Parts: sequence; structure tokens; C-alpha cells
Amino acid sequence: MDLEEEGPDNGRLIGFGVLALILLAAIVGGIYWATHRNAAPAAADGSLIEASKEPYKVAPKDPGGKTFQGTGDSSFKVSEGERPTAALAAKDAPAAPAPSASPAAKPADKPAEKATPAAAPVSGVGVQVGAFSSQALAETGWNKLVLAHESLKGVNHRVIAGKADIGTVYRLQAVPGDAGAANALCNKLQGEGVKCQVKR
Repeated sequence: MDLEEEGPDNGRLIGFGVLALILLAAIVGGIYWATHRNAAPAAADGSLIEASKEPYKVAPKDPGGKTFQGTGDSSFKVSEGERPTAALAAKDAPAAPAPSASPAAKPADKPAEKATPAAAPVSGVGVQVGAFSSQALAETGWNKLVLAHESLKGVNHRVIAGKADIGTVYRLQAVPGDAGAANALCNKLQGEGVKCQVKR
């Protein structure tokens, strides 16, 4: 004889749920009543809140921060039509005396040999390898490049002065010959990490 399994008592479960809801509503209602029983309703008389007579924003007496000499001077000078002095190379000061102070005979001879090609004609295809704030610094830059890169040895160079927003700029260009030689030289220099541009 099979006995039927007793199922859960649904009526008892529903009763517990209703009782829990009633208990929760009683707790929330009690908290609301306890917090709002003494609150008086605000009177809406249409009056405005008077603004404070003290300034709401005051600049500090000591604002702090660090200022650097020359910061922002160039923009003001340019706006007034002046042309401030350009400083293109970060190592301008120590770079100039380095070649002449060298005790070795060969580096001292090379700048003297390369002094003539600086007067090369401006026409022709050149490979620009730098821009400097003076002719002397451009020549020093060329001497350093020739010592560091074999591909520039025996190549003529020129320095072309030009106007820029920051003043006169001296562009250093290698003059290898025709356009094909200039492109080949620039590609080789770029492979060695030198930024260059072919100028016609």
C-alpha cells in the first residue's frame, strides 16, 4: 500500500511571508514616526535669502608655485613685434670650444680642410642634417657629424641662413651632388639614426 508523500505546507509559508511584511512595515513606520513627530512644517512666506556682503572668492596673499626665469617672455615679445634670440641647440655653449681645444692633430686638421666647402654654391640638391642658431655652431655640428659618420667624409657641405618665427636659423646641409646621391645619402644617414631631409 503506497502512502502519499506529504508536500510542504503552502498555507503556513504564505502566513510567515505576510507576517514578515507586516513586521517590516511596522519597523519602517515606527522609524519614520520617531524622526518626524516634532518637525514643524516650513512656512512658505516668499521671502528671499540675503546674499553675504563678504566676497565669496578671495585670492591668497601667498599663492605659491614656482616661476622660472624667462618663462613666457618669448610670446609677449613676439606679440609686440620683437624677434627674440633663438636657442636651438641645448649644448650651444660647451660645443663651440671643443674642436679647438682638442690636442690631437687629426681633429684639428679636419675643420681647416672643411672650411673651404662651406662656401659651396647655394644651388643644387642638399641633405639637411641640422639647424643652428649661428654659423659657427653649424660648422661645429658638421665637424661632429663627419667624425661620427663615415658616409659624410669627403662630402661637401653648406650653411644656409634663413628667417623663421624665432629669428635667423642656420640650416646645415650636406651637398653630395645630384638628387640620386642626395636621396641615397639621406637614406643611409636615417639608417644610422640621423634625422635628415632632402632639399632641392
